[in-house]
Amino acid sequence: MSIYVGNLSYEVTKEDLNDVFAEYGQVKRVHIPTDRESGRMRGFAFVEMKSDEEEEKAIADLDGAEWMGRTLKVNKARERENRGGGGRF
Repeated sequence: MSIYVGNLSYEVTKEDLNDVFAEYGQVKRVHIPTDRESGRMRGFAFVEMKSDEEEEKAIADLDGAEWMGRTLKVNKARERENRGGGGRF
């Protein structure tokens, strides 16, 4: 399972997220997507933790929490949708 963390400050770093989520258990991975054109953070991230129990506790505690001047949106990440592509027939 992976956790979606939305409404993040554009100043947040992987280390910042790791520190917050480490309070709930072992963080396996933090991924902060960036915009292809500008290289700027897109305002959300994904966090993977060692166990589902740790992730569920983090979600319960952090969803709606105020952090770095923003109200976090934290939930289970959904599978990526196949959006098709190319536009060719």
